[in-house]
Amino acid sequence: MINTYRMNKQDKAILTKAYSAVLKNLRLTDWFDADVSIVGRDTIRALNLEHRGVDKVTDVLSFPSVEITWPICPCSYENDVDPETGKLFLGDIIICKSKIREQGKEFGHGELRELVYLFVHGMLHLFGFDHIEKEDEEEMLLHQNQIMEDLGISR
Repeated sequence: MINTYRMNKQDKAILTKAYSAVLKNLRLTDWFDADVSIVGRDTIRALNLEHRGVDKVTDVLSFPSVEITWPICPCSYENDVDPETGKLFLGDIIICKSKIREQGKEFGHGELRELVYLFVHGMLHLFGFDHIEKEDEEEMLLHQNQIMEDLGISR
């Protein structure tokens, strides 16, 4: 389940659908929680500086709360699963509203597609994917592109 903050109903609905597509792509059932927020330029810049030492506006930040190891098994996270909900809190995804607009226009595919793409990118980071090494980047891009295709949201 994702918890969305500062979003309209349409954005919440499409991100909920995208969350399900991420789980399906990774062949997982829903025993996870994550928080997603849309913020302004000043907020994401401050977070980027505080957590990454980079003093600039970025499009998306992910803050994992646990280190995911594959294959993912609930038994590996017994102490981290919320006993009340039965869910593992993966972390937070912070998306910059103005970057959604700018990049949607720049890439010619609009704001909705950009929002979903940034969300999917952030979710994959929470699940332990990264793009530091070329091989890892290629794997992450394969997942991102397949999830976007499964959602019927293309460039």
